[in-house]
Amino acid sequence: MRIGEAASASGVSAKMIRHYEAVGLLPAASRRASGYRDYGEAEVHALRFIRRARELGFSLHEIAALLALWGDRARASAEVKRLALAHVEALERKARDLSAMAATLRHLASTCHGDGRPECPILEDLAGEPPKKPNALGNVI
Repeated sequence: MRIGEAASASGVSAKMIRHYEAVGLLPAASRRASGYRDYGEAEVHALRFIRRARELGFSLHEIAALLALWGDRARASAEVKRLALAHVEALERKARDLSAMAATLRHLASTCHGDGRPECPILEDLAGEPPKKPNALGNVI
């Protein structure tokens, strides 16, 4: 099948199929006499594997390792599990970092008046400026 058909069958765009070939994640497809790439069921199956691994957030490097393990029928499942659990730890760390960022932004937004005044603690924080304090009259100094 041609690249468009492989894209439809796998759920991976033709552009990404070319990219996966270019980075070595997918072997370069054989070519027809017309010059068109020719894909079979094995390539489509590999593309589905790659798509699902990307949906789970694995990097291209991690997917390459998983593909190698998938193709190695003598492999131990312990290595696959090790890779999966390491990825879970990275995802959980990222989730904690994102949660902390959201909390910081939520706090900064709560301190911003959001009115016509030019003072904005959000921008001040991004610029690394110390927060300004209101004086007794409520004016920012």
